[in-house]
Amino acid sequence: MIVSNWISDNYIEIFGAITGIIYVFLEIRQNIWLWPVGLVTSAVYIMVFYTSKFYADMSLQGYYLVISAVGWYWWRRGLGEGQRAQGKKQGAKGALEQWRKDSKEEEVKGRDGEGEKGRGGALETGDRRTETEETRGLVVSRLKLKTGLIMGAVFVFFYFVMWLVLTELTDSPVPEWDAFITSLSIVATWMLARKIYEHWYLWIIVNFVSAVLFVIRGLYPTVILYLIYGIMSFAGLVEWKKTIN
Repeated sequence: MIVSNWISDNYIEIFGAITGIIYVFLEIRQNIWLWPVGLVTSAVYIMVFYTSKFYADMSLQGYYLVISAVGWYWWRRGLGEGQRAQGKKQGAKGALEQWRKDSKEEEVKGRDGEGEKGRGGALETGDRRTETEETRGLVVSRLKLKTGLIMGAVFVFFYFVMWLVLTELTDSPVPEWDAFITSLSIVATWMLARKIYEHWYLWIIVNFVSAVLFVIRGLYPTVILYLIYGIMSFAGLVEWKKTIN
């Protein structure tokens, strides 16, 4: 009876915790459906954090709504820094070199007696390669020094702004820690949207610090969620590292 009453009183938070776990699982798998699931999770936790007076975290969920839509677009289009740079380097020259390479393959196969069949096979291989490159989407990349410095500056800026706002304008019980996890989460989510491998390290910090804070506030389903987040973040480090070019 007590359990059923507790579930009925906290069903929104429990639902958000379940969708959050699904979100991280999809993130580890690099499945693009993590973004629509993230939209649902963020909408739920806007209500949860508002009632618990975690105002910075509530604002963070609004940011998640926006970045989920942007990340969904980036992952589909594959607009990563490394991919854009590679495309610029190749350009028309790259296309010409690829054509020459395919032509040479056709000629060699023709000499070996493959004839028209060999030329058709080479062209078919080239078509498949082009199709794969165009449809694979955003790939995992490592954090560049310049990007890391910029992200560090962004974190410091948001931390102090949020700390001042929470201290002066709200009744947040832990303004400094609320500002810390919110600012770090902003940076980590942007890095996730760009598929930067090192974002997992930030999530490990955010998840375990958040779990401690939510214990203080009595958000026990969310505590369990963030502990699972923390464990799954280590799994994400391992899985994403396998796909780094």
